[in-house]
This record gives sequence, structure tokens and C-alpha cells, in this order.
Amino acid sequence: MARENLNDLMAFVAVARERSFTRAAAQLGVSQSALSHSMKGLEARLGLRLLTRTTRSVSPTEAGERLLRTVTPKVEEIHAALAALTEMREKPAGTVRITAGEHAAESILMPALERLLPDYPDIQVEVISDNGLTNIVSERYDAGVRLSEQVEKDMVAVCIGPEMRMAVVGAPDYLADRKKPLTPQDLTEHRCINLRLPTRGGLYAWEFEKAGRAINVRVEGQTVFNSTALILKAALGGLGLAYLAEDKAAPYIAEGRLVRVLANWCAPFPGYHLYYPSRRQPTPAFALLVDVLRYRG
Repeated sequence: MARENLNDLMAFVAVARERSFTRAAAQLGVSQSALSHSMKGLEARLGLRLLTRTTRSVSPTEAGERLLRTVTPKVEEIHAALAALTEMREKPAGTVRITAGEHAAESILMPALERLLPDYPDIQVEVISDNGLTNIVSERYDAGVRLSEQVEKDMVAVCIGPEMRMAVVGAPDYLADRKKPLTPQDLTEHRCINLRLPTRGGLYAWEFEKAGRAINVRVEGQTVFNSTALILKAALGGLGLAYLAEDKAAPYIAEGRLVRVLANWCAPFPGYHLYYPSRRQPTPAFALLVDVLRYRG
């Protein structure tokens, strides 16, 4: 096979997967015009249209889908072989892509990266903050971070954090002229700050447990956010009660800027786990990151 065909095939896989010339060009480190020229050249040599292009999207044709299914495993084998060569270097190198929720990214991943990366300048880590249940295989992540109960059974799961608790909190001004809730059912009398779930678009039901009795409560209020950072800000601003990770709320509780309620209904639960496919062959860089993240408490 001519060298230009191999290069163009690898470029085609990137465009077909990303469904975007812009994202594929950024991934490959080339210009969009050069990438478009490569695709046109490949189509001309094959005598087939591989991509359907519109002003807003790019998608494979039937021939393109067939080529993608055939070529993708070979391209992945090439990438894996190149990654394996890093074992011959003095220090691990390469890129590790991880998807994680914003709380896990801030509280678990960032402290680990601050410890690891200064000593390994050839390792690059890409963390995509996403509160949805991302499919790490189809989205081509090396690993993801979820709570243990959300990890699929066929994945390798590594505990990377301690047990967690949630906290229901509100600003002193908000609670000043209101009766504090004593049970989860009392939340119906309060304005609560809701979290919009990214996967299905619904609102998150607040989860409580006491003496083995579990209760999920769908709360109501004037505000809905898809970011815990904004939920925290809204609670500090007196817009209602918020349901947050305990460590996120603790500094503000200590300062008196937030008041905690229903603490006896917020039981501890297993914390975050890093997960990845069991068939995956870890690169030295990935194995090193897993070891740094592993919770030993």
C-alpha cells in the first residue's frame, strides 16, 4: 500500500469517529484544509465517496462505514504497538484520557496529577469533566471515574478514594425564618436547588438512608443547574437548600456561611473508582497513573 494511502486511512478514521473535520484536525495536529485535501485524495483513489459533508456535520457513507469497521481495529493495533514502545524509554511517556465528574476531577484527579506530572514530563493527561455516564470504549477514553455502584460489571475497577457522605445545606439567611427539616419528607416545605442529569435530562432525586431505611426524594425549587459549582454558589446566595458532597460543603459550614441539616439521614457510601476495560493492555504511563491514584487508606 502506498504511504499516502496509509496516512489518509488513519486520517479518515479520525474524521469518521469524531464526525468533525475541526476535532479530527485538532486530534491529528494538522490543518482542516490539509485534512480535507487528504480525504478528497483518498476518495478519488478509491473511486468512492466515503464521507457525507454538510455545513454542520460529517458522517460516513455506507462505503465509509464498511471501511471504518475494517480499518479501525488495524489502526488501534498500530497505536497499541507504538504505545508499547514506551516501555523501552527511561521514563513512561504518552497520553492518558480520562472522563470524570467535576467533583471527582477536583477532589481526586487533580491532587494526584500534581504529585505525578512534575516527575514525568513526557506523560500527558487529558481530563474531560462530564457528569454523564460516558461510554469510555466508544468515546475512546483510557479510563473513567464513577462511584462504585455505577461501574459496569465487565470493567476493572480500582478504588481511588475514601467513603463519601452527602450534606444538605442552606445559607443562614435562608433558614432564618424557616423551620429546619427533620426528615427528608420535610424538604417539600423548602425551596431546593436541583441538579439536571446529563444522561437522561431528568432531575436528580436526593438520596437518604437511616437505620437501613433508604429514601429518595424529588425536591422542588426555583433553580436548576447542571453544575455542582453553581449549586454551591446558589446555596451560598440564599436561593435554597442544596445537596452536595460533604467535603465540598465542609469549609463553608466551618465558616458559618452554610448550615447543615438532615446530617443523620446522610449515611456514608463507597467512594470513587477508576475503571477501564478488562481486555485493555495498560501502557506504562497508564499503569503509573493508576498506582498513584489507588486509595490505600
